[in-house]
Amino acid sequence: MTQQPFSRPGAIDLSALKRPAPTPPPPGGAGAPAGGGPAGASSYSLQVTEENFQATIEASTTAPVLLVFYSRTRMPESGTLADDLQTLSGEFEGRLLVGLVDIDAAPAIAQAMQIPSIPLVVVVLEGRPMPLLQDVVPLDELRTALTQVLQQLTTQGITGRHQPRTAGAATPGGEEAEDQEPHVDPRYAAAQDALGEGDIDGAVAEYQKLVDANPADTEAAAGLAMAKLLKRTQGVDLQQSREAAAAAPDDLDAQTLVADLDMLGGHVDDAFNRLIDLVRRTAGDERNAARDHLLGLFGAVGNDDPRVLRARQKLASALF
Repeated sequence: MTQQPFSRPGAIDLSALKRPAPTPPPPGGAGAPAGGGPAGASSYSLQVTEENFQATIEASTTAPVLLVFYSRTRMPESGTLADDLQTLSGEFEGRLLVGLVDIDAAPAIAQAMQIPSIPLVVVVLEGRPMPLLQDVVPLDELRTALTQVLQQLTTQGITGRHQPRTAGAATPGGEEAEDQEPHVDPRYAAAQDALGEGDIDGAVAEYQKLVDANPADTEAAAGLAMAKLLKRTQGVDLQQSREAAAAAPDDLDAQTLVADLDMLGGHVDDAFNRLIDLVRRTAGDERNAARDHLLGLFGAVGNDDPRVLRARQKLASALF
């Protein structure tokens, strides 16, 4: 289907939704997906209907909700995307909830969201939707994209978790959910609280304590790298920084700063390639500094990330 711009910066307008009487569960029992949804079970996904749509949106006050809009009849590939997101929802252990919206079974939801085309994946935070994907992408790329989104949200102090769902459990936002506190790993609570308060120096210090105590704690190491990146870019003017880097392509400070800004903007490959090119053009201490800065960005993304693995190969070629 032709891709059109999607922009819904405000809260979701539910006025287009009617309130029909609840439909009986499908023949497969309470746990069977409605509307031809993905068959794989997940504790952190649900089939969204007009009856539970508002409650699903309200669950985004606890942690992010991903709404994936698809149609197996109009575009089978969009159904595959929905399947993959349901699979991944279990891997993140409550950091996000995946809501599967079959636009054929629930057309009023697509109308309320003003969906321009399928597939479409929307991130909902505090009831506000933001488009994430409008294409079918491979499972590994989906995993990488979601990991990056959650890392960025963590640096902003958004660390809540959804409770696992079971058959017959209360819908998101229901009475049972209201009584449950979001799970926060106590190891990272101090650092995440500091980020939530805008205390970047405090977050760096807390993550550093965790890394010093356990150098093998990859999540703490990634948090430290991201917190340091936030500190380096705090108050920086993006346009001026880019102009300075363009004017001085071999200036270490100018190039590493723009690489940091690219990282914050989600342009991970651009950040890596900028520093790899700098490594090729420099020598001695400057080359070592560019390489070390790049390795720090690898840690922020995650050493198992496919983009990091590709960049490591390019870095090896640049060095030798």
